[in-house]
Amino acid sequence: MDFKTYPEYSKNYPLLLTTFMKRPVNLYPNEIGVVYRNPQTAEYFRFTWLEWYQRTCRLAKALEAMGVKRGTPDAPGDRIATIALTHHYHLELYYAVSCIGAVLHPINMRLSLEHIIHTINHAEDKIIFFDDIFLPLVEGIYDSIKDTVEKFVYISDKQGRPETKIENLITYDELIGEQTPDFEWPTLHEDTHATLCYTTGTTGLPKGVMFTHRALYLMIVHVGMMYNFSTDPSVERLGEADVPLFNVPMFHIHAWGMPYSAVFAANKLVLPGMFTVEGFCELVQTEKVTSTGLVPTILAMIIEYPDLNKYDLSSLKSVGVGGAALPLGLKAKAEKMIPGFTAASGYGMTETAPVTITAFTKKTMSHLPKEELEKLQVKTGISIPGLEVQVVDEQGNEVPHDNETIGEIVIRGPWIMEQYYKDEEKTAEVWRDGWFHTGDVAKVDEEGYITIADRISDMIRSGSEMVPTVLLENLTATADFILEATYFGVPDEKWGQRPMAMVTLAPGATQNEDDVFKFLEEEGVEKGKITKWMLPDYVLITDEIPKTSVGKFNKLEIKKNLDDYLSKAKKIR
Repeated sequence: MDFKTYPEYSKNYPLLLTTFMKRPVNLYPNEIGVVYRNPQTAEYFRFTWLEWYQRTCRLAKALEAMGVKRGTPDAPGDRIATIALTHHYHLELYYAVSCIGAVLHPINMRLSLEHIIHTINHAEDKIIFFDDIFLPLVEGIYDSIKDTVEKFVYISDKQGRPETKIENLITYDELIGEQTPDFEWPTLHEDTHATLCYTTGTTGLPKGVMFTHRALYLMIVHVGMMYNFSTDPSVERLGEADVPLFNVPMFHIHAWGMPYSAVFAANKLVLPGMFTVEGFCELVQTEKVTSTGLVPTILAMIIEYPDLNKYDLSSLKSVGVGGAALPLGLKAKAEKMIPGFTAASGYGMTETAPVTITAFTKKTMSHLPKEELEKLQVKTGISIPGLEVQVVDEQGNEVPHDNETIGEIVIRGPWIMEQYYKDEEKTAEVWRDGWFHTGDVAKVDEEGYITIADRISDMIRSGSEMVPTVLLENLTATADFILEATYFGVPDEKWGQRPMAMVTLAPGATQNEDDVFKFLEEEGVEKGKITKWMLPDYVLITDEIPKTSVGKFNKLEIKKNLDDYLSKAKKIR
């Protein structure tokens, strides 16, 4: 009998997400590992790592019994979609689907119905798992997807099937209840595709991106290295004792990697279903949450919450902020209201899985005063180990590290997308000269820290000058009386475009448009942070700034309704 195992289980040992899943159950089988709070009923569900793992095994067994096909590096396995919130069911799907060799396709239910239908049919999803609250949504698109989707699985904390026109429907509990927890996970090739994520489609139809086990494995390991390398004196590193709260939805770019990193770290995972400020505060207080990830708009909602001081949030130590630039003013306001926590920025996109750049304190900077460290933490940062990141001009040459010259961010590395799914033309547009072109404009300082300036499409072109809106947004948000701010270009006969500011005021603030302009003059122009020609010609104070499905300022929506906003704005000069 041949017992030879080399090289299959040595130099060719595959990097699989299965490795992440097995670690906590091997170490802490009887410890509570997963906590879910139903946002509608406020009911809590707690699972030990063994209980969660056994549920995942039963789900995997059920998927195979349903005929779900395994993929190879050359051909992805069956696509299994989710229209689901952030709960233990979704976490089970993250591992059961990918680790049997199929492809998980988390659907952003905040997309338009047209775009949701497109992603399902384009992905050719075989099965859709969906939450009870999304039954009306699925019924509404059913006729447009029923020829693609073979099975529908209904997820609910309540027992029983719903009355519905959807055929081939089974409940999640029925599905896994038929299976035993004994399951032998297959040894896949590490280049087997694990997930399929779609862009938000702000400039056309959503584009699909597949990621392999190897890509996701290497992203998580390298992100862990980055945090281990950091010498930031303000960040307390808790390791396995960290208690992360998943505020980034699990349908959004792997929830920034948390379903993988937190499981691998054997942390206690806290799942909120969906974000509400009250639910956030209750979970932090009850579960002693130590870390979370947020977009700036959600952070602004938290510090605006009038009952914030009624909760004990002292356990919260660190907040990673992504999705948009973190304004220094918002960071300062949040850290003042929630003493002990530190907010820092990062950068990524669907095509990069998403983690690429993060705020990082070099060992030569750890001695700097708190004020200087805070300025570092709101810069986009430096690249994650394992990636190459540059800022280049139109000829592809790296721009000077002078903190002034702007260029486009380009990236390459083991977890950057290979291609858009079934779209060679779009792939060729972003992959050029050996680099993935992000479409984001930035500058680089003398220490190599990157600061996002804008999307190429959002830059305001005033005469021969380019006005970076992110610079103005960050400066404006430092005003105590301003909660959020965004900028966009409005037509001008002389200059082509001129800047317009749209702001929301902090709770209780009574300042007006002239106060906004005066602040920009005093804090921006007079202190050399911006030039005079960057000052806005118009200012609009509003109750709410339009947002995209992932919490970014929706500049496409603003541009569509530009005439309406312009008619309400005050012309300052």
